[in-house]
Amino acid sequence: MDGTPGLGDVSAPGRLAGAGEGVSTAELALAARNHGLPLEALRYDTTPAGLHYVLVHYDIPCVDEAEAADWRLTVGGRVRRTLSLDAAGLRARPAVTHRVTLECAGNGRARLDPRPVSQPWLVEAVGTADWTGVPLAGLLAEAGIGEGAVEAVFTGADHGVERGTEQDYRRSLPLEVAADPARGVLVAYAMNGAPLPPQHGRPLRLVVPGWYGMASVKWLRGITLTDTPFTGFQQAVAYRYRQSADDPGEPVDVIAPRALMIPPGFPDFMSRTRVVRPGPVTLAGRAWSGHAPVTRVEVSADGERTWTDAEVAADPARPWAWAAWRTTWTARPGPHVLTVRATDAAGRTQPLTAPWNRGGFGNNLVQRVEVLCVT
Repeated sequence: MDGTPGLGDVSAPGRLAGAGEGVSTAELALAARNHGLPLEALRYDTTPAGLHYVLVHYDIPCVDEAEAADWRLTVGGRVRRTLSLDAAGLRARPAVTHRVTLECAGNGRARLDPRPVSQPWLVEAVGTADWTGVPLAGLLAEAGIGEGAVEAVFTGADHGVERGTEQDYRRSLPLEVAADPARGVLVAYAMNGAPLPPQHGRPLRLVVPGWYGMASVKWLRGITLTDTPFTGFQQAVAYRYRQSADDPGEPVDVIAPRALMIPPGFPDFMSRTRVVRPGPVTLAGRAWSGHAPVTRVEVSADGERTWTDAEVAADPARPWAWAAWRTTWTARPGPHVLTVRATDAAGRTQPLTAPWNRGGFGNNLVQRVEVLCVT
């Protein structure tokens, strides 16, 4: 050992918070960079770009107008012909727009015990936007899928170090997902009818409907078809459901069902406890699942002893977007906890206890909202 600093000196391994350990300054710094959806913004069918959740692993690449125009996307590897496409070439192809709900895989991490030390999400890491771009299935068909290809690997322009590994951000999809027109994976260049904002991947990003957000690689610059499964850091080390440090785990992929409530009444500044008046109170929100459409949303106001079915309004033409739900609760003076849970058409229901794993992924524990009814 010569004492020369290495990447391990600035990039610690993953760990769990100790008993009674509060959120660290480093975690607060992550929370300041990566913001969630203000829950009152669940009122919008599509989330304004500035309110949509943001998770950036490394730095946001600085791409000015000229660089955006010259940006090139390469489609190569196990293909019959390599494509090199600039912004104008992509926009010259037929465009499609999909309304897609994206959710961070770590949403709910900070509610786990013991808490995995990382971006401390509560429940706000979600948003829904109209994404416009070129279907990935069409680009792969144009390049021609070569013999033996099994996965598509996507490379972003964001570069950093994580747990001692220096890397460009890379993720892969099985070809049966990437090349499936029905899945609707997009190479997107617009969000809500405007060019992608810098934090959302300007000038190009992937949008993978139904999968957690880590699959939707931003600042996309390369697509490579491979004849072996991708084993890069973000695939084989991060984003795994593990119960222990030496557990190889299962991959994080499709979004689990979740319902969120628009906070009723008005809030206390610090605690965010909601204050309502006695009488009928409208409860509403959004629900989604990557496995199948949400078919049922239930609300409980009595400690989850009984449940009331809410009205669910989904748009069959937008299967990858959240559904609206609504019901009425009669508030009586005193403190209450309102609980909401979703069930999808595949029979998956949100749990009443948190599904723990070492990375803090996929925690779709029911939402509980503290409400004080005052006269």
